[in-house]
Amino acid sequence: MKLYEGKSKAIYSTKHEHLVRVVFKDDATAFNGVKKEILSGKGRLNCKISTFFMKMVKDTGIPVHFVEELTDNEQLCRKLKI
Repeated sequence: MKLYEGKSKAIYSTKHEHLVRVVFKDDATAFNGVKKEILSGKGRLNCKISTFFMKMVKDTGIPVHFVEELTDNEQLCRKLKI
């Protein structure tokens, strides 16, 4: 079930109450959403960049919400409140 969708990603529930699936989208917007495009591969690239930095931060001992990369544009993350 979709819990949230923003400009760059969508968050879905999983069978585990404390975990969510984060899907990075290929959508790109500019000028407060006035201009919209689909950029093939953008979601994959953003997922890879996020995965890289989350692993780097975690390796320093700082807790992160990232659990693992599921596909080229999806991550499994701990559910949190912002």
